[in-house]
Amino acid sequence: MKNKSSIKNYNYRQLIALVFLIPVFSFGQDSYVTYSETEGSFELASASELPNIYVDSDDFKGVHHVAEDFTQDIERVTGKLPELNISGEINAETAVIVGTLGKSRLIDHLAGSGKLDVSELTGKWETYTIQVVENPMPNVERALVIAGSDKRGTIFGMYDVSEEIGVSPWYWWADVPANKAENLYIKAGKYTDGSPKVKYRGIFINDEAPALSGWATENFGGFNSQFYEHVFELILRLKGNYLWPAMWGRAFYDDDPKNPIIANEYGVVIGTSHHEPLMRAHVEWSRYGEGDWNYNTNPENLQQFWREGMERMGDNESVVTIGMRGDGDEPMSEGTAIDLLENVVEDQRRIIAEVTGKPAEETPQVWALYKEVQDYYDQGMRVPDDVTLLLADDNWGNIRKLPNPEEEEREGGYGIYYHFDYVGGPRNYKWINTTQISRVWEQMNLAYKFGAEELWIVNVGDIKPMEFPTSFFLDYAWDPERITAEDLPKYTRKWAEKQFGEEYAEETANILEKYTKYNSRRKPELLSAETYSITSYNEAERVLEDFSKIEEQAEQIYDKLPQRYRDAFYQLVLFPVKASANLNRLYVATAKNRLYAKQGRAIANNYANDVEQYYEKDAELTEYYHNELADGKWNHMMSQNHIGYTYWQQPEEQSMPEVQRLEVPEEAAMGIAVEGSTNSWPTTAAKGQEAVLPIFDPYNDQTYYIDIFNKGQEKFKYKIKNKEDWIELSSEKGKVDQQERIYVSVNWDEAPEGEHEVALTIKGPKKTKVEVLVSIRNPSEEAKGFLENNGYVSIPANEYSEKTNGNNEWQLIPNLGKTGSAMSSGKIKPGREFSENNPSLNYDFYTFSSGEVEVEFTLSPSLDFLDRGGLRFAVSIDGKEPKILNLQEDTEDNWDTSVANNATTVTTSFNLENDGAHNIKIWAIDPGIVLQKILIKTGEVEDSYLGPPMSAKAE
Repeated sequence: MKNKSSIKNYNYRQLIALVFLIPVFSFGQDSYVTYSETEGSFELASASELPNIYVDSDDFKGVHHVAEDFTQDIERVTGKLPELNISGEINAETAVIVGTLGKSRLIDHLAGSGKLDVSELTGKWETYTIQVVENPMPNVERALVIAGSDKRGTIFGMYDVSEEIGVSPWYWWADVPANKAENLYIKAGKYTDGSPKVKYRGIFINDEAPALSGWATENFGGFNSQFYEHVFELILRLKGNYLWPAMWGRAFYDDDPKNPIIANEYGVVIGTSHHEPLMRAHVEWSRYGEGDWNYNTNPENLQQFWREGMERMGDNESVVTIGMRGDGDEPMSEGTAIDLLENVVEDQRRIIAEVTGKPAEETPQVWALYKEVQDYYDQGMRVPDDVTLLLADDNWGNIRKLPNPEEEEREGGYGIYYHFDYVGGPRNYKWINTTQISRVWEQMNLAYKFGAEELWIVNVGDIKPMEFPTSFFLDYAWDPERITAEDLPKYTRKWAEKQFGEEYAEETANILEKYTKYNSRRKPELLSAETYSITSYNEAERVLEDFSKIEEQAEQIYDKLPQRYRDAFYQLVLFPVKASANLNRLYVATAKNRLYAKQGRAIANNYANDVEQYYEKDAELTEYYHNELADGKWNHMMSQNHIGYTYWQQPEEQSMPEVQRLEVPEEAAMGIAVEGSTNSWPTTAAKGQEAVLPIFDPYNDQTYYIDIFNKGQEKFKYKIKNKEDWIELSSEKGKVDQQERIYVSVNWDEAPEGEHEVALTIKGPKKTKVEVLVSIRNPSEEAKGFLENNGYVSIPANEYSEKTNGNNEWQLIPNLGKTGSAMSSGKIKPGREFSENNPSLNYDFYTFSSGEVEVEFTLSPSLDFLDRGGLRFAVSIDGKEPKILNLQEDTEDNWDTSVANNATTVTTSFNLENDGAHNIKIWAIDPGIVLQKILIKTGEVEDSYLGPPMSAKAE
């Protein structure tokens, strides 16, 4: 998953004569590890060779720790454990030499003797080189040298080799087995990832109860140094360097004094969350604080509390949070108390300077513009230039603010606080992964382009089950220029290959892309029986079919995988797919039960039984995860309640959705329901409402259904009459036990031209009969583009007819959105005014009607991150006067609706002067517009969550 730069190593004297360059390669560069010997390669392990690993005793303790991991990684792959020598003396013909420039006599000797070019390391941040060196020193014929510019550079170099030989960063946290190989060779050459583009890159463990807290308590006795050592290792293996520790009733420094010591040894930079100033955990105020958490009334005690936090921090590498929020992560005051907060910051920086004995600006600091704190900044509050401004998303993955390109650069720069997990409105989401990496890419790409590159941190909740997006976030943070939007599918495939091998990587990547897409449509905690329509567009059935397909794929791969991969595959793929599919089935069954009970269908009771079974299945999946998976290693980790929400906060206990059960009479009685309607006949439909199927046309070539259902226990016979020869039915007569679904289609070779309507008569017991109207539109003219269908034209954003003004403007983001892929204006320069020369997208469509149409745009719920009054785009149909639309103003959605739906809809209207061919053109004006779908409403459109499916397209 890394880009490597390589210079062929003919011999070292030739190499040092070259000017060292780091070429930029595309994502997916071939590995420098091979399993057979090649010219000039270094034999890392074989049946006859296992070089020792040499580290200088004066090097950092963290380098020593990770060197031990490195030897164990080689053993995980080869079954053989190399000897680790920390004396610094080399007495072998071949060796692996690991060390930090300026801290390792071995590395400094190689550099001083001209054997190792360190020009690319000197003065660099977290940079490493991996190089095969001939005759590095007397009596040593060949060495593999892993050299770092600093502690983490050396550590990253070792972990990079570990991953390349086949040890996943998730080997412990997700039980991913190492690849097995008897022979390992490092190709001749010089390899590096360069320096990271984002300086601080990390995770925030948060919302950690009940799952992670229960697990950590059972396995380690709490969030102590034994627990955190695994966290530090994971962060470093992912090439991160920064941590906000768990803080729900936890105190990193206070719970175990070893925590900060070991973090500092490893080189993991510790911070505290957005509302925990000067290295004090929030819970410590209830443990040791005196008086109220109120700077107006209790400044002396607060200052002493913070001073003790800085004194305790000592020389540990840290980024100190400054500022203040109210007690319990709440607003500090009802208004925007700028003067008060400025005094807080001034006093905090004085404390920092006094305790450290150096100017405050020499201690890295961050001010988090989280929630209402951003209002302080927007209304003019400023902090010293050396402080990093940590900008935030809205807790739902939509960045609220980005650096203004018209303002001067800050010495402290800007950072981003992002979320994969959240506790708060409109509803908690922390049970399972719902993050599309395509959305992370789109938002963090904007952040990087606008200069937020000092610090990126993401709330990962319990760590599990956010493994996949966490990998992506930290990989992308290393070098955002390396992974393009087009690379996202390759990234997913490569990640799957790293965890489970190459054979099923393509299929596994497809499952990862699909299940996160389906879960991001609406987060599981927000699902209900009302989410997906069970009558319109076959929506609920299509959703379940989507899940069923990837569930079947995942189960097939699981069964085929070698046994040693199965625990990892279950955690990373199979469980989230099965659990999500089951939850969706539960709510769809609930919806059917309630509607069918209202219609009097006897089969309603079957769906009540299904709901019970799916509810029990949810518990069974959790039970397996806790007690059988990996021999019970992950007990508690899936204990987050996720069924039975009634408001934003999680329910104390899960509860099954309410179902209805009917007292079904003995005597048979026929009912009829048709696709597209919640009514039934002959009883529940209002007077004058006929049973009418949606219109058929040859372009969309639809199939619609009629349900013939029983309201009693006895079976009955039915017969359908008055059918024209061109109407095709899956059945014309038969016997109904509980329900028979009749599929209706049209034979267009036989159908007459023009518009026609036929009344099918369905006869049942006791002379019951119901008429169902079948209408067709069979035009004779040729059509082009997306075609009108039952009152709408539905066009995915990526299905444009033409894109103008180059490839660097409107950009395809694969897989982003509820249904297809999205088009983003992300590279547009801010401040641009509308011009018809702006980058545009054109879409051809065709209608069979004319007049006023409503045009609805589905967009990702991006925010006005530049505070310019909204994000704008322009639209025109058939060359009419363009209309400028605003994502924030031209919508009826509020923020709660937008984030719950993971989409914002913007509407406008145009008049179509004629039926036939049309064109809609969309211009980019502002950056950050992410278009998912266009819906042109020519008539009544059925209610549904995902909206009408894509219309047929005539070329």
